[in-house]
Amino acid sequence: MKNVSFDVEQGDILGIVGRNGSGKSTLLMVIAGILQPDAGYVRSNGRVSTLLTLGAGVDRELTGRDNIYLQGAFLGLGKKEIDRKIGDIIDFSELDKFVDVPLRQYSAGMIQRLSFSVAVNIEPDILLIDEVLEVGDAAFRQKCRVRMKELIGKARAILLVSHSMETVQQLCNKALWLHQGETLALGTSREVVSSYLAAMKTLGTTNP
Repeated sequence: MKNVSFDVEQGDILGIVGRNGSGKSTLLMVIAGILQPDAGYVRSNGRVSTLLTLGAGVDRELTGRDNIYLQGAFLGLGKKEIDRKIGDIIDFSELDKFVDVPLRQYSAGMIQRLSFSVAVNIEPDILLIDEVLEVGDAAFRQKCRVRMKELIGKARAILLVSHSMETVQQLCNKALWLHQGETLALGTSREVVSSYLAAMKTLGTTNP
């Protein structure tokens, strides 16, 4: 990546678009501190929570409840804070009947639900999301979108990588188009998505 520069302010949802290999996930990992930039810098104010790979970092031998505490600890929460939030996390996940069952008995979708529920209920200042909104059935996906909007209503900031241009237009007020590690466009989600789709049409592809 090179010469990528932008600001995300409180209340923003920035959609990050681009074809596979354009640097979208790399950018989020740099912002999260997982990767260190060779040049330049990242400055963030507040607690950063990541949903880069749902289910990463879980222990399949532990129960769902134990994994809530485990993931909460990874995100910087103490036990008392998780104690206060665990009821809301379980309710949001709709997995109350399975929360004391080991994760090895969960489906992949159930693990994704649990991970997403932890991340969106700890109320991070900055939430990084990489292609993980298609969690569960249609009703649960809609609930996830509503929850994201609630976070924004509390002056949070979200960076969202997605191949769904409909999702970017519906949820994001800004968008960044990456190509081979560089910025091709930065602006409103409507402007950037329109330019991106036009380029994909010119290339003759239906896979953004």
